[in-house]
Amino acid sequence: MKVLGIETSCDETGVAVYDTVDGLGAHAVYSQIALHAQYGGVVPELASRDHVRKTLPLIRQTLAEAGLSTADIDGVAYTAGPGLVGALLVGAGVARALAWSLDVPAIAVHHMEGHLLAPLMDDAEQRAALHAGHAPEPFVALLVSGGHTQLVGVDGVGRYRLLGETLDDAAGEAFDKTAKLMGLPYPGGPQLAAIAEQGRPGVFKFARPMTDRPGLDFSFSGLKTQVLLAWRDSDQTDATRADIARAFEDAVVDTLAIKCARALDATGFRRLVVSGGVGANRRLREKLHQLAAQRGAIVGFPPPVLCTDNGAMIAFAGALRLQAGQHADLGVHVTPRWDMSTLPAVELATA
Repeated sequence: MKVLGIETSCDETGVAVYDTVDGLGAHAVYSQIALHAQYGGVVPELASRDHVRKTLPLIRQTLAEAGLSTADIDGVAYTAGPGLVGALLVGAGVARALAWSLDVPAIAVHHMEGHLLAPLMDDAEQRAALHAGHAPEPFVALLVSGGHTQLVGVDGVGRYRLLGETLDDAAGEAFDKTAKLMGLPYPGGPQLAAIAEQGRPGVFKFARPMTDRPGLDFSFSGLKTQVLLAWRDSDQTDATRADIARAFEDAVVDTLAIKCARALDATGFRRLVVSGGVGANRRLREKLHQLAAQRGAIVGFPPPVLCTDNGAMIAFAGALRLQAGQHADLGVHVTPRWDMSTLPAVELATA
C-alpha cells in the first residue's frame, strides 16, 4: 500500500509517500520560518495562506521524486489535529479532495501519534512486524517539542496512557523563549542549542524543576526566570550568553532524563522512544543513550530530519490505520484540540 501523507498543523508544510513494503519513498518539507521571523512567532492566518500556496507543489514534487503518479496512490493520510484550525483545514481539504478524485480511502491522523510512531518507521524490524500485523513491544514515549512535552505509556498502536506532561511551557517553547530573553532571533531554540556547544559547563547552575518531588509532570517556566535574572545581572558578552545557554540546556536535558528514568521504572518497560523537535538535540540524545545503557534498556529516535513536523510520520501512522481498515468519511473535519487517548486502537496480534 502506497500512502500519501500531508502535514499542515502549524508552520511547516510536509508531504511524503510511504510504502508499506518498501518504506519511505520520498518526502519534502517547506518551512515558513522566514515568513514569520519578522513577527517573532507564527501568525496563524499567514501560515494558512502559505499552506495553500505550497501544498500542491510539494505533492507534485514528492510524487516525482518517488517516481510515482497520483494513480499509484492507494490512500491519503492527513493531519487533522491538534494544531492551528486554518492550517489544518488546508491539508484536510486537499487530502479529502484528492482521495475523492482518486477513489481511495483517506484517514485523519493525530499529529502527536505521528511523532510518537515516527521512531518505529526507521526501525526495519519493528516496521516489518507492524505491517505483518504484530503489535510493537510496549514502550515509553517522550514527546518533546515546541508545543508538547509528554510522557506516554504505549501498550499498542492507539493504546496510549498519559503518564506526565508539562504544567506550563513545553521544553521546545522554553528553548525559544529563553533564547529571545538573551536577544537571539526567531526561532531561537536551535540557535540557543548551537551556542550552548561553546558554553562552559558549571559556570551557571539552574534548577532541575520538579525533580525533587515524585511524579512525571514537567514545568519549565521557572527556568526562564532563572535565565532572565542571570542574564540581567551578567556582563552580557557572547561568552556569557554561551555559558548561560549551556546551563539552561543541561537543566532541561537532565530534567527530561530523570523523568524518563522514572517512567521506565513506573511502567516496567525496557524501551524508550523519543520524538518531536527537541528530540534532535545532540545532548539530549547522548544523555538518553547513557540512561538506556545503564538500565539495559533500548532507546530509539527518528532521524533528526524527521524529528520536526513532517509528512513522513503522518503517512506512516496513516498507513497503519488504513491497513487495519480504518478511514475517514467524506467530510472535511479537523480537531484543533484532540486528546490522543480518544483514538481508536489498531488491533494487532501480540508478537
